[in-house]
Amino acid sequence: MNSDTIWLAIALVLVIEGFFPLVSPAGWRKMFAQLLSLNDGQIRFFAVCSILGGLLLIWLIGV
Repeated sequence: MNSDTIWLAIALVLVIEGFFPLVSPAGWRKMFAQLLSLNDGQIRFFAVCSILGGLLLIWLIGV
C-alpha cells in the first residue's frame, strides 16, 4: 500500500460523506438532530461498531 492508496481512500470517504447531504439536505439535518438526542454511551457504541466493521472489511479484503 502506498500513499496514493491512502489518498484515494480519504477521497472516497469524502465523496460518500458528501453524497447524503447533497441528495437529501432535510434528511441529513433530521439525522443530526436525532444524533444530538443520543447520550454519550450510545454514540460510543455506534462508533465502536463502525470501527469494528471497517476493520473487518479491511481484514476480509486482505490489505
